[in-house]
Amino acid sequence: TAFAIEGPVNTFLRAQKLFPGPHLYAGAGVVVAWAMAASLVPLMSKGKESARSAHIAFNVLALGLFTWQIPTGWQITQKVIEFTKFP
Repeated sequence: TAFAIEGPVNTFLRAQKLFPGPHLYAGAGVVVAWAMAASLVPLMSKGKESARSAHIAFNVLALGLFTWQIPTGWQITQKVIEFTKFP
């Protein structure tokens, strides 16, 4: 989750604004899904089967959102390379 915080902070410091879009929203969704999945661990350790099922569902959701971030992240990377002046 450190990168989920560092990425928007870095963008804001460089550009003085954030660019709301699919990549930002998917990243925020991944962080929330991971937090929700982690919050279920104490219940799973007590043997709650519903907590285990919800934990798996949150992680599947996180995987889907993370997979969705790949093409949007690649587009962002290409824009950065295009507008960066290399020495």
